[in-house]
Amino acid sequence: MRSVVFDGVEIPEALVAQEAQNHPEATAGDAWKAAGHALALRALLLSRARQLGLAAETERDEEGREETDEEALIRALLDQELEVASPTTAECRRVYDAERARFRAPALYEASHVLIGAANDEDEAGQALAAGLIARLSLEPARFAELAAGHSACPSGQVGGSLGQLRPGDLVPEVEAVLDALAPGEIAGAPVRSRFGWHVLRLDRRIEARELPFELVEERIRLHLESRAWTAAAARYAAELTAEARAQGVALTLTPEGQLAPGSVTLGDFLRDGHAAARLQPWLAATDPSLAERLARAAEAAGETVGDFVDTAVADFLETADDERWTNLISAARDAEDPALACLAAVLRSKIEPAKRTFTIIRRAGA
Repeated sequence: MRSVVFDGVEIPEALVAQEAQNHPEATAGDAWKAAGHALALRALLLSRARQLGLAAETERDEEGREETDEEALIRALLDQELEVASPTTAECRRVYDAERARFRAPALYEASHVLIGAANDEDEAGQALAAGLIARLSLEPARFAELAAGHSACPSGQVGGSLGQLRPGDLVPEVEAVLDALAPGEIAGAPVRSRFGWHVLRLDRRIEARELPFELVEERIRLHLESRAWTAAAARYAAELTAEARAQGVALTLTPEGQLAPGSVTLGDFLRDGHAAARLQPWLAATDPSLAERLARAAEAAGETVGDFVDTAVADFLETADDERWTNLISAARDAEDPALACLAAVLRSKIEPAKRTFTIIRRAGA
């Protein structure tokens, strides 16, 4: 089964393909990368949690959904590893003073209506009934609740036609536009048509937007700052884990089922081991004499011993290798009898053998 490396974690390609379905990125390539990084980070977090001997204690969210054991383990890890100080009152006050426009109660209004359901698009009878109710209310406005209970096709008729406390945008535009033009207590002088039917409208109360006092929003600001600080701390922690794993080349391996494979010496650790270089020479002489001969010539040309040349090649690789090069390294050694030494040989080939030249079909003049 083919594998790829993301952030120092070797992952079966099939797992990445499956995870990519959960990452709706602009392109398939972007979804593939997002999936690989997500799987790698999850593996690194779980590995760290198990190193610390943490236990998973699942919790339920507000909707009653229970965490998986892995989700609980990662949450326990972050709870233990991240330290986020609670913002002071002075820090909250600075946010409040700098962004006062954010901390305002919105404009509100209260309104009532009587809805006459429309039988069709040209419901003259419904319009006439609504107009008749307006005429009666012009003489007896106190009967609004009574007429709503007797005529309204809206459930609000049972509470005197009251629509309760509303924000701009809560009602259909044609109704809201008429209410905006009314004074508190005023009844619209003509029925208003909407897709629901004919409305008899009354504006009951208007509450202007106002600035909220600091004491009322301090806790909200504190929670926001804590959340932002926690997110930043979690991102730094994840970056540190992935940087450490990349430095090891391939720190972890996932099984086809997505579980952490049993621990072993990482490729990065192996390549740094001076004994590996010493083992390499007799192994190459037996398995790839041509590469052994080229290695000796390259070392001589560089004025180094073979051992020093190997050490330099390994150091260069470890410093510059990205996930793609680690993936290629694993692929090159997968079917070898000694995969570790085959990896080391692949590093040397990349150092000794020049990159293949590519040509266009038509050579331009002067090229």
